[in-house]
Formats: sequence, structure tokens, C-alpha cells
Amino acid sequence: MTKAEALIEGITQDIIAFIVEDKAIDYDDAMHIFYNSQIFEKLTDESTGLYLESPVYIYGLLKDELESGHIVQNEI
Repeated sequence: MTKAEALIEGITQDIIAFIVEDKAIDYDDAMHIFYNSQIFEKLTDESTGLYLESPVYIYGLLKDELESGHIVQNEI
């Protein structure tokens, strides 16, 4: 496993935990939300460098996406 893959995996676990806590839903539903998001697609695309950001920052982007239906910050 590369460093990037390890960071992506850790961030993914953190964000799914945030979703479970914030939305009071089960783990499977939280995984479905995150894995089907544009943010997850950008996170797993190493060329974006998003995996270098904190889980809290990325979760903020995800919340914006879920509220607006698209990624709000165009730089990623």
C-alpha cells in the first residue's frame, strides 16, 4: 500500500464516522453516501492532492456537496 492509499483509507474511515455521528445513521448508509459522492471521486484521484488535506476539511467539502448537489470549491 502506498502512502497516498493509506492516507485515503484513513480519511475515508474518518469521514464515514463523521457521517454516522452527524446524521445518526448506520455505517452502511454512511458508506453509501460517501462512496457515491463527487468528493470521494476527487479524494481517490491522487492528481487532485485532496488526500493531503485533513479529514475535517474534506468532510466540510462533502457537507457542501450534499447541501448544494455539487462540489462548491472549483479548485479540486
